[in-house]
Amino acid sequence: MQLREIMTTYGEACIRFAYLYTKDWNAAEEVVQDVFLAYVNQHEAFRGDSSLKTYLLKITANKSKDYLRKKKRWGWLSFEEPPEKVTASSERLLEREEEQQELLQALHRIPLKYREVLILYYYEEMNTTDIAALLQCSKNTIKTRLIRGRNQLKAQLKDNDWEVLMNEEF
Repeated sequence: MQLREIMTTYGEACIRFAYLYTKDWNAAEEVVQDVFLAYVNQHEAFRGDSSLKTYLLKITANKSKDYLRKKKRWGWLSFEEPPEKVTASSERLLEREEEQQELLQALHRIPLKYREVLILYYYEEMNTTDIAALLQCSKNTIKTRLIRGRNQLKAQLKDNDWEVLMNEEF
């Protein structure tokens, strides 16, 4: 598979996954550039034990964690201006954006080990076997983290009147 094909196929998934670590779209794109650069430089290391998507998401997780460590070290030095908020013309669109933002904020308030499993399972639609391979832990650990993560997310959302979600099974 050509690099362009790989980037087209898996780039968005990597960006979304990186965003859930960094909470910043620009940082997520920067991380993903590093991911594909690392893949180009070390693609021979991919043994095919897992899917290419799993392999790239593992690199994304590692690069995102590296980014956060660097940001923590140099976070006090920022030359960026705060982003301007985009206004939506439709009230419903604005409400939906607010709901998505609340959900993301709730997701970011739960511990990383639960958050990353929820993201991989629901957003990236990975199965528990692939998630276990990606995070290098047992399938039962992933199932436990899914249950605990759901419960913690429900607790976070309960405070924000998310009755519809509370009455549904994940």
